[in-house]
Amino acid sequence: MLFHILQILTALANAFHALQPLKVPGFSFAWLELISHRTYLPKMLTGNGQKGWPYIQRLLVDLFQFMEPYLRHAELGVPVHFLYKGTLRVLLVLLHDFPEFLCDYHFTFCDVIPPSCIQMRNIILSAFPRSMRLPDPSTPNLKIDLLQEITQSPRIFSEVDAALKAKQMKADVDEYLKTRQQGSQFLSELKQKLLLSPNEASSAGTHYNVPLINSLVLYVGMQAIQQLQGRTPHAQSAAGALSVFSVGAALDIFQTLIVDLDTEGRYLFLNAIANQLRYPNTHTHYFSFILLYLFAESNQEIIQEQITRVLLERLIVNRPHPWGLLITFIELIKNPRYNFWNRSFIRCAPEIEKLFESVSRSCGGPKPVDDSIVSGWVSDSSH
Repeated sequence: MLFHILQILTALANAFHALQPLKVPGFSFAWLELISHRTYLPKMLTGNGQKGWPYIQRLLVDLFQFMEPYLRHAELGVPVHFLYKGTLRVLLVLLHDFPEFLCDYHFTFCDVIPPSCIQMRNIILSAFPRSMRLPDPSTPNLKIDLLQEITQSPRIFSEVDAALKAKQMKADVDEYLKTRQQGSQFLSELKQKLLLSPNEASSAGTHYNVPLINSLVLYVGMQAIQQLQGRTPHAQSAAGALSVFSVGAALDIFQTLIVDLDTEGRYLFLNAIANQLRYPNTHTHYFSFILLYLFAESNQEIIQEQITRVLLERLIVNRPHPWGLLITFIELIKNPRYNFWNRSFIRCAPEIEKLFESVSRSCGGPKPVDDSIVSGWVSDSSH
């Protein structure tokens, strides 16, 4: 009986996919109502060993792909605005009732949501497993590296290296991570490989292959974490492990990108990192370290300003805000190591300064403190 019900549900999912908004735009509102209906969506996402999850993931990607051109250009006419609001409501239902689904497919969804859709992306990145209790990010002297969850890697159902394989880059990335060959052309050619052809750029609205950047960043980070876990004793803190790896091949790649990319490419690269700042896990810990390390090590204030922008624009929209995002921003503004409040871009205009102070207060106070509020991110030995 259950098998027959699943067959019917998946047949409906295939029919909905065939009738997706890109193919039948006039059916979009009814289509969204049908795929999110209370007698359909919960049945697809509960039971049956999560067999319905890939179908719902595909339908949401269909929806995001239809809306992407409108959202990218901020052309929200009345019909698209209604569709956007409906989409946010569906995502909020998923966040409340099926957060694991959003957790496991976050990478796929972030690939098809344009960078300008900050709140939509925040909803997805704020999801965390229902079995987990998040520590308050503003807790004084919160020991991040002592959290049990921080040593566990998140489950990701998306094929992280798909874009790397499609562009025949995976073997080159693996080779560099393995050998870190000096004088290799891999790093010097990296920026060029991330660029789209003129025709593709015109269609995509950006000069860069965004899914490829997302794939490269997460794949390199995952390989780095695996190497860390293999090299360091279990008892050693994650922070110590990270500082040991701060001179490794993965950091070579990230530092090359932050310096070589232009403003547009750097923004997309930093967004790819920020997309991994989620609930407590190894990815959140590692990429928070990377972002703070790039801020501390950069001798160009334009880079530090852009890192701040990527974090801030995700914090000034309505809640929810991802836990890892809050943790990283609090560390940045409160740890004297980063000298955040003395940066010139903080004081470039009175309204900007007031904005920073307002966000800072909501995160636990504008004044720097003597000790790091979040211990164990970048050790002193790595500077």
